[in-house]
Amino acid sequence: MKFFKKLFNIPIKEDKEIRKQEVELSLDDLFVHNFLEKGGKFLYCLKKEEVTLNLKRILAENNWQETLLLNDDLTVFLNKKEIKTTKELKSNIPVLTTCEHLIADSGNILFSSNQLKSNKLPVFSENFIVYATTSQLVKDTGEGLTGIKVNSDKNLPTNISSVKNYIINKSDDNFLNYGNSNTKNLYLLLLEDL
Repeated sequence: MKFFKKLFNIPIKEDKEIRKQEVELSLDDLFVHNFLEKGGKFLYCLKKEEVTLNLKRILAENNWQETLLLNDDLTVFLNKKEIKTTKELKSNIPVLTTCEHLIADSGNILFSSNQLKSNKLPVFSENFIVYATTSQLVKDTGEGLTGIKVNSDKNLPTNISSVKNYIINKSDDNFLNYGNSNTKNLYLLLLEDL
């Protein structure tokens, strides 16, 4: 490195100032960066047909024959002949759902009773497939909660929670976390809608 600095005559002081400069990312770039940093799996889709194709690939890659469908609107992305869906809560089948918001500054995915009903995140399978759109991106949790309030008119949802980690750590022997983990093996199908 010092060789190149001498060769190109780059002052060391200038180099340190460049490293200190903050990079300003757009909301979508910031979310994707933080989401991937936490171990999430991200698939960007320009058309609804791509959502269907990517969903099919996720199910085939993991050899999942059935999915827990938490939102009936998502049936448009499923071929009922190829994948069996259920509404019965089972801990061993992946969950297919939507979300409230995607939190850019943390990479978290925000859910409420609109998606999860009265169930807490830990009772679901460790495998989640989430469908979201770019219009659901918000800067932080505060904006996400405000968005829920604005979109809900009079009937505010309850059971607001978020998935914060996307790498399952089976060796975590901390007894305080037993049965109380919001960690999920999560695939995000993000559709461009703006």
